[in-house]
Amino acid sequence: MNKAPIRLGPMALLLTVISICLTILAILAFTTARADLRLAQKYADTVRARYAIEEDGQAYLAGLNAGREAAPEPDEDGVLRTDMERGGYMLHIALADDGRGGWDVISWRQEKTWEQKETIDNLWSGSFGKGG
Repeated sequence: MNKAPIRLGPMALLLTVISICLTILAILAFTTARADLRLAQKYADTVRARYAIEEDGQAYLAGLNAGREAAPEPDEDGVLRTDMERGGYMLHIALADDGRGGWDVISWRQEKTWEQKETIDNLWSGSFGKGG
């Protein structure tokens, strides 16, 4: 009984390549999941801040309409302008008297000022050489 020898070389190489590929895919899946979590948390913080300033504006408008909030003097156009700030967001409100003791919303705008947090040192300045 002659038995053929079992050659494990190609099989071991194939299993090694498969193991390396699966390890790389697992690492990529993990890092992608962590990046998605950080992005989702950042988005949640942004939405939370935007809804908070919106809530402040709605409470201010309800207070004006109910007479609990003292209305400041309108400008020369008869428009009452108010700015609110919370969490880095600004809410600009413009109201006009509706003639029935309440206020009509003319403008309701949220904005956030953008500030560059880091400089880009290797960005091309638009000139060639020292002479311009």
